[in-house]
Amino acid sequence: MSQFKRTGEARSSDVIGTAVDFVLFGALGDLSQRKLYPALYQLDREGLLDDDTRLLGVARYELDDDGFRGKVEAALKQHVKSAELDRAAVKRFLARFTYCRLDFSTPEGYQAIRDWRQAGSVRPMVVYLAVGANLYGDICRHLEASGSLDERSRVVVEKPIGHDLVSSGEVNDAIGAVFPESRIYRIDHYLGKETVQNLIALRFANPLFGTQWNQNHISHVEITVAEKVGIEGRWGYFDQAGQLRDMVQNHLLQLVCLIAMDPPANLDADAIRDEKVKVLKALKPFTDDMLGRDVVRGQYIAGTADGASVPGYLEEEGANTESHTETFVAMKTGVANWRWAGVPFYLRTGKRLPEKLSQIIIHFRQQPHYIFDPDQRALAANKLVIRLQPEEGIALEVLTKDSGLDKGMRLRRGPLHLDFNSAFPKSRIPDAYERLLLEVMKGQQYLFVRRDEVEHAWRWCDSLIDAWQDRDEAPRRYPAGSWGPVASIAMITQDGRSWYEDY
Repeated sequence: MSQFKRTGEARSSDVIGTAVDFVLFGALGDLSQRKLYPALYQLDREGLLDDDTRLLGVARYELDDDGFRGKVEAALKQHVKSAELDRAAVKRFLARFTYCRLDFSTPEGYQAIRDWRQAGSVRPMVVYLAVGANLYGDICRHLEASGSLDERSRVVVEKPIGHDLVSSGEVNDAIGAVFPESRIYRIDHYLGKETVQNLIALRFANPLFGTQWNQNHISHVEITVAEKVGIEGRWGYFDQAGQLRDMVQNHLLQLVCLIAMDPPANLDADAIRDEKVKVLKALKPFTDDMLGRDVVRGQYIAGTADGASVPGYLEEEGANTESHTETFVAMKTGVANWRWAGVPFYLRTGKRLPEKLSQIIIHFRQQPHYIFDPDQRALAANKLVIRLQPEEGIALEVLTKDSGLDKGMRLRRGPLHLDFNSAFPKSRIPDAYERLLLEVMKGQQYLFVRRDEVEHAWRWCDSLIDAWQDRDEAPRRYPAGSWGPVASIAMITQDGRSWYEDY
């Protein structure tokens, strides 16, 4: 049995969101079909969508309402477990939808959205932009010019928000010209995961961890976000981005913030985000000598995945065979403040790794005086293992005496389960998008990223990207299906440590 226990569904504090008009741009895109429709359906199935909430799909293709609803239903059948597809719930959900064909970049046609809004009693509008960031500004401006917006309208935007600090500022300026910051919801779906929510509770509700969460008691922190897949047809985007921009700038740095931030004054959105910004400001910059020692860039070559041969990055369809874009990054960094002085943060993320995995390991320091078997000294430290995927859960590794008359005081390591099942017995863990969409409808911003967070994250990443470009070195090769370049192992072993891979 896995050491990770399901966290369950903590619905006791959730209430049905305010009725909204939900307008989805990019309604026939991959994100909408894989994530948004299943999430909205599950909210409706759980009774968390107000009866008066309406859904409008907006895309470029010629379809009528029934044809569009058929595509939504097909997406549900593909991406929702059959046991969770209740016929009455699906029928009710599909009836909420209307479809609008629209060229996003030109103002003609946006009047149809205003007419749709005025056809029912006016309620707050949520505009979800599941499209490229280059269209954010046009869509916002055309919505405003058509009279579709009011002072309660909100906009939801996906990453990537630009490809560096300058371009992100341009995108944010375009959105901000129409929507104030208090009505802009920048999504990082990791922040909607149940285990991330439990991390906040674990840190700030439990004195056991709250008093130990500093450089006096924690030796180092390890964060791994591993992807099993390769490019999957996204060559054009990914080769311009790379793994640092695609994963580190947002997902991994958000996790660093949640691990490293000081307790907020309260759970208000800005109180939490103020503390996260302090962490981003305190991230250590990389000097020239640190680049060769503490940062590893990699690019996968041909290997195996699930027992089958897979091509290397430069052999993918449409590939630029001279590309130096990284598909793997490992680094050692730190947070330069009183709480974390001297505590290294080891970050690792890549494509074509052995499994899909996102986890945080908090390594606690050993006792100052050790009295057990010297051969077992390496065991003598507790670890808090926070798993975000594939199985969400939290486990604390502790040491106990091995059982048996012949064992003496031999130690054994085992997990102490932080078991949420008894308190939250539902078996299905809600997808991150379910929580995020519900919070948007309720007008709550604490799970979303503020503009200054985006800018400080880009500022730190830009300095690293610029240093890479100055060095003009090719990334190190690693076989698909491995844990990255050998140099990433050497990076952590030079400190007398190793990556946590004993699942």
